[in-house]
Amino acid sequence: MTHDMVSALSPLLAAEASAEAYAYGAEPSDLEQAVWLRLLERLDSDGPPADPQNWLRRAVRSEARRNRRTARIERPYGDQPAADDGPGPEQLALAAARHRALRDAVRRLPGRCPSLMEALLSPKDLTYREIAGELGISQGSLGPERSRCLGCLRRLLTPEVAAREARG
Repeated sequence: MTHDMVSALSPLLAAEASAEAYAYGAEPSDLEQAVWLRLLERLDSDGPPADPQNWLRRAVRSEARRNRRTARIERPYGDQPAADDGPGPEQLALAAARHRALRDAVRRLPGRCPSLMEALLSPKDLTYREIAGELGISQGSLGPERSRCLGCLRRLLTPEVAAREARG
């Protein structure tokens, strides 16, 4: 699409879109945008239309009818609010950052604490017996080992999650 074509068709498109839009329940700017997109798609596949002004008038009417059909099919919810049960993108990003910080801290733990904590945090929800078998340690030592590892993890995470206070 050349600059000359855009400048030649812009006033006609604006006039046609504003003439057709309200009769079909559309916004003129939406129709204009849809027709420009349609023209770009046509230029990629078939090249420029032989009679651009006539093509543009037909395209505006076609887009207006399409918009009207869509408006007839779509119904508002009325008094029912949209479901907003799940967390938003910001909460998801913050939760992912917290999980990454936890996993990084678990990897920095000493001894066999990383493997024990990974087993405890596993989505498989393993029992103490399964964890003890997987790690090759006695089931009775899992509780004290877990407690020691959680203490180490708490010390590692404290500087990262502690609120920064102004000093002095």
